[in-house]
Amino acid sequence: MLTQSLHPELVLEQRQDRKCILIVDDEAVIRDLCARALKDYHILQAADGAEALLLYAQGGVDAVLTDVMMPRVDGIELLQRLKEQEPTLVVLIMTGFADKEVILNALKADADDFITKPLNLLQLKTTVQNALDKKALKEEIAALRNADRLKSNFLSLISHKFRTPLTAISLFLQNLASGIYDPNDSLSQENLRLIYNESCYLERLVADLLNFSRMMDTSEGLKLVPCNLAALVTDVLLNSQQRYGKPGLELTYNLEPASSLLLDCEKMVFAIKQVVDNAFKFTGEPGGIAVTLQMVGEGCQIVVSDTGTGIPRDELPKVFEKFYQIDTGHTGQVRGFGLGLYYAREFVQLHGGSIGIVSETGKGTTVTISLPRISS
Repeated sequence: MLTQSLHPELVLEQRQDRKCILIVDDEAVIRDLCARALKDYHILQAADGAEALLLYAQGGVDAVLTDVMMPRVDGIELLQRLKEQEPTLVVLIMTGFADKEVILNALKADADDFITKPLNLLQLKTTVQNALDKKALKEEIAALRNADRLKSNFLSLISHKFRTPLTAISLFLQNLASGIYDPNDSLSQENLRLIYNESCYLERLVADLLNFSRMMDTSEGLKLVPCNLAALVTDVLLNSQQRYGKPGLELTYNLEPASSLLLDCEKMVFAIKQVVDNAFKFTGEPGGIAVTLQMVGEGCQIVVSDTGTGIPRDELPKVFEKFYQIDTGHTGQVRGFGLGLYYAREFVQLHGGSIGIVSETGKGTTVTISLPRISS
């Protein structure tokens, strides 16, 4: 069902232009009927919830239409697990009129709508389209409402991020101008080292701003070239390890060799770097970070797990918002701009993939990047 005979670039363009619907039912005839009714969409099919989760992990799914009674993983459990990974994913439940308990459980798990059995194919098509339109409208309204707030927040954030290191540098220079500096004094040497670090931090902030301003323009789409994903991940890991310099942090990785993939290498490196940098940033010593790259069905997955501070459950839906930063230590001094994960998800989705986070406070975080396996 996932095998494509088109040129890889056309396959990716097709996945981006057409919404992808995953139909889940243990009755093949039901799946086929739904697929015919939804022929204007890109269709994937799964015979149960377990198979559906594997297909979803490959990325690019916009909506899931699922039956309730299925072997292994039923529809309600599937709904719950999908919403945990991506709260905004459209999930529609197929059920009978008398299934009041099922409907109640599905509503509690944030089902988007219901399709009653026996199926009315016109109703099915309308319900799916309405659910997708409703999601798109909500996102558009939210974007418009947030535009002014984001501009204000960005200016405030920039001022705050630059003010702290500039204040420290200014105080040191004032002391230096007043003659309060002894090159042989350990305290003065420590202050000099701190000022040097703050200057380096300012330099990184400016570099990050320039990088974000360049990467924000996605109007030209992707510049796809054959890339060795394992090599890209290795470079990111080694650079992050050197940058954060935490000798008490154990880094392990298992990168499965893969055929060359068509990727926008710059954007993919950016996305992977945000995830890996966060793992280093929020994992203390002693601690560990484990990274795997593996082929899963017709796609591949990059999984980054750490033993760090973790993310509170109610914070998880917010981590991909612009300028949102988690301050687990309640210091008010989280460094960075809160844009990394936002653009990481944007770039992964441009490739037809998905990114999900599972985390628990005090027990670490696992981030999974799923990409379609489009060979060159």
